[in-house]
Amino acid sequence: MFSFAGRASTASSIVASLATPAPPSKPSSPAASARRPRLIMSAPVFAAPSAVASMDAVERLKSGFEQFKTQVYDKKPELFEPLKAGQCPRYMVFACADSRCCPSVTLGLQPGEAFTIRNIAAMVPPYDKNKYAGIGAAIEYAVCALKVEVLTVIGHSRCGGIRALLSLQDGAADTFHFVEDWVRIGYQAKKKVQKEHPTVPFDDQCSILEKEAVNVSLYNLLTYPWVKEGVANGTLKLVGARYDFVNGVFDTWEK
Repeated sequence: MFSFAGRASTASSIVASLATPAPPSKPSSPAASARRPRLIMSAPVFAAPSAVASMDAVERLKSGFEQFKTQVYDKKPELFEPLKAGQCPRYMVFACADSRCCPSVTLGLQPGEAFTIRNIAAMVPPYDKNKYAGIGAAIEYAVCALKVEVLTVIGHSRCGGIRALLSLQDGAADTFHFVEDWVRIGYQAKKKVQKEHPTVPFDDQCSILEKEAVNVSLYNLLTYPWVKEGVANGTLKLVGARYDFVNGVFDTWEK
């Protein structure tokens, strides 16, 4: 078994990984295409300049909306007018809540294109009507009501949730109320990485786990009966992905 000698205590490691910034398809039918908003690429989004970063927090939000309204909303009625009547997204996207990994920015997704769930490490839990009702409700609504075509789970580089998962020690007390229990959704992926790559350095194990955890989430999606049925009859596609923001790479694979 791989030794984690030299790392801090489990509690300290998890806190650090979550709280400390890291160092620097198939074609749709003509009818479906007609009712979907046309993809319009926005201008690139970069890190906020120092003047914006130092702005009052509430004023930053208000000024951000004003900029969006004048530069995007008011200039693209062909995109926003149809959305007033309802939504018809093609994708359901599961992404990490990490502030560096907004899928709308990194994938150029426009309003109306993706029904999005973001949480720590982009985890999808297995079907459980009581324990994970919030996630289950979102998946059910996206598949059964909105009729999405693609379910996509996106992991990413230097993920604090994945580092927390790999740092967990069996039998150790939890540091947080919710975090450890949540990332244990990827427990089988962790064990697979440790078994298949026991001598690989911790950071490299994390990189491998970032993909393996996505595969567990894709497998868990199939425990939802309407997802399993959709995949079986060809109306749904499951796609895994990993966004490497260190090297500017986006990898995808189908399940």
